Amino acid sequence: MKRTLLLAAGTLALAGPAHALHPAPLVDAAWLDSKLGSDDLVVLDVRSAIDDGGDRASFEAARIPGSRYSSYTDAGWREDRDGVAGLMPAVDDLEALIGGLGIDNDDTVVVVSGGTGPTDFGSAARVYWTFKALGHDEVTILNGGFAGWEQQGFEVASGTASDPATADFSATLQEQLLATTEEVEAAREADETTLVDARPPAFYRGETQSPAARVPGTIPGSVNLPHDGSLEARDGAYYLQPDSLKARIDELGLDQEAPTVAFCNTGHWAASGWFQLSEIGGLKNTTMYDGSMAAWTRDDDRPVHLAERGTVSVGELAE
Repeated sequence: MKRTLLLAAGTLALAGPAHALHPAPLVDAAWLDSKLGSDDLVVLDVRSAIDDGGDRASFEAARIPGSRYSSYTDAGWREDRDGVAGLMPAVDDLEALIGGLGIDNDDTVVVVSGGTGPTDFGSAARVYWTFKALGHDEVTILNGGFAGWEQQGFEVASGTASDPATADFSATLQEQLLATTEEVEAAREADETTLVDARPPAFYRGETQSPAARVPGTIPGSVNLPHDGSLEARDGAYYLQPDSLKARIDELGLDQEAPTVAFCNTGHWAASGWFQLSEIGGLKNTTMYDGSMAAWTRDDDRPVHLAERGTVSVGELAE
């Protein structure tokens, strides 16, 4: 794929500060409990109504001690643009959002979703991917989210949370993590890139359709790795299971070194797909198409594939 997609994501990673924690991409509640109070550690709670994960009121009723709140759906982590939902906002807007949370470039960020469902996990994955795409590698996801933290019996705080002092957060866009529509078109035609549809099978087969996409179907030539396939409920919280995930990736026969693009409808489930492929599955050269099928189906001439009809143009289905 043109531009820098052929470069491994780690190649351009910025060196972290000497005091950084350098966590694994996915951490458990015991790890976080042991690190609470560490210098330059920020616990970022992004709960939202997705999978009934909660809101600011839920956060103030019960939260991880010292954590900060930013609604995944309402705070500006994604935006609608040119008729396409869920796109990455401008870098300076994200710098302002993150700096407004009191996060600077020296901080290690632990992203906490509600832990209440597979789609909710995508909230943490999308925020994690956003930090990575901005050149901030000191970021991790709490497996099980807040629900997992609470059900395991770790300390919970409550009450009105004070807003943190604004910090200076500077970003450098890592373009190798963000695939454009034009790049996906070129990759599909060159047949040198693996396209991975992270949606549930009914979307992939064209049996159901997101209201964000003009027509059903998938990008021709893609394979299906449903975002929820390795997220399992345990005692009321959802956990990503790395062993199960790696087995599913192996079943697809994906090349660890080949360029790979994760997509979905609007770049939410795709963030889970990207995280699972890149950060847990170890695929060295994975990017995310945040426009996904919402952007792909804007053009009548682009092809889509349906299990029962084969490959047809968007225009044929939209008539």
